[in-house]
Amino acid sequence: MIPSFNLDYKKSKAPKTTITRDMNDLASRVGNVYEAVAIIGKRANQISASLKKELDNKLQDFSVDRGDIEETFENKEQIEISRSYEILPKATLIATQELIDNQIVCNNGNRDEMLR
Repeated sequence: MIPSFNLDYKKSKAPKTTITRDMNDLASRVGNVYEAVAIIGKRANQISASLKKELDNKLQDFSVDRGDIEETFENKEQIEISRSYEILPKATLIATQELIDNQIVCNNGNRDEMLR
C-alpha cells in the first residue's frame, strides 16, 4: 500500500507542534491502527523527500564553486529560504492531517481507494 497525493505544504493546515491524537479516530478511517501508522509513515517519507528536493533546488542557485578555499559565506536570501522551510510543520504532522482530511489516496493492490 503506497499512499500518494500532492499538496502545497506551505498552505497545509497541519499544526506546527505535536498534538495528542485519538488513535481510534485514525484507525476508524483505515481499518486498524497499524495500517494507519504505516500509511502516515509512508506519506511522511514522501513529504520529507519532496521538501528536501525542493529546498535543495532552491539553494543550488546560491552554491558557488570556490575550489580549495573552505570559506563560509552567509547570504541573507539563502538564510530566509532555509528558515521558511524550518517553520513548516513536520512531515508526520502534515501526513496525519492529510489522513484526517481524507486527502490520502492509497494504492491497495489492484485498485485505488480514497480513504474514508
